[in-house]
Amino acid sequence: MGMGTQAVLAGQVEAAAKAAGLGVVSSEVGQDFSGHPTTRFMLALVGDNSKTQVLELSDKFDFSRADLLAEVGVYLGEAAKRLKNPRQDCYLTLHGLPLSFEKFTWPFHASTSGADTFLVHGEVRLEDGESSLLHAKVAASMTVTFAEIVKAPEQPFAEGFIYNAVRKTMDQGQLELVKSGNRQPVPVTTRYYSPWKKQFSFNDTTEAQRQEYLAAKVFWLSGVLGGGEPVWVLDPRDAQYLNTTVEELKKNAMALAGEGLVRLATDTEYATPTEALMGLRAQYAAEVQAALTFIKPTFNEEMRGGHTNM
Repeated sequence: MGMGTQAVLAGQVEAAAKAAGLGVVSSEVGQDFSGHPTTRFMLALVGDNSKTQVLELSDKFDFSRADLLAEVGVYLGEAAKRLKNPRQDCYLTLHGLPLSFEKFTWPFHASTSGADTFLVHGEVRLEDGESSLLHAKVAASMTVTFAEIVKAPEQPFAEGFIYNAVRKTMDQGQLELVKSGNRQPVPVTTRYYSPWKKQFSFNDTTEAQRQEYLAAKVFWLSGVLGGGEPVWVLDPRDAQYLNTTVEELKKNAMALAGEGLVRLATDTEYATPTEALMGLRAQYAAEVQAALTFIKPTFNEEMRGGHTNM
């Protein structure tokens, strides 16, 4: 990447970040999986550099396109709200597993195995407040057909649905959390996207399921991992994952507040747990163990012992 190109990109990112209430703390030259140059921007809330997020863009990214710039603006606006969480890197699965997402390498790169796919590598880690060593290295593979849906193979346009695809794959018991191991595949196909609705689709959920999800999210991300600090309960990334809307999530959060399980901030976008919710720790710990058992591969013990009919 030439110095002039890098300077232009830096100026564009700084302006877009400022509009979203973020500041660029630093930037550095990096490279993607294939060795092509990228720029890594360290973003933080204006006036608060204690929590940061990396935005990595390739030298091929065209920031001048109005449609791309608008979507980057939306991404940065959501990032600013997510950075107010005590753990902005943490998400919850429908089975109740609190996970952190880290070490994702952007943008997508072409498969080196000859497959007609684009890949992004990353890592998810169990965050149960017990310093667990359980994690999964993932290789999310996007088909060529699916790639046509994505405006650009860059972080702002793909991070949300990739994280949700990882969560969905774990919901299906197709990702295992281990202490060590190789990368596990996360297929990202058109089954996650409705072309006629022009929207992603991951998990059909009921009102009761969404309330249970939000309660567990507040319990883990605020009560256990966040020291009781408010957590964003109207995250559009969760709405996409749960096949619902932000407006519906707001109703679900208000219902939880009515039941005395969470306290909503004045703007109703953030919530903290009540003593009643934190009193359910045994229940949530049991859900984590059940989910870990579900995603752990099982074997036919007789076959493993050599007792077969073959």
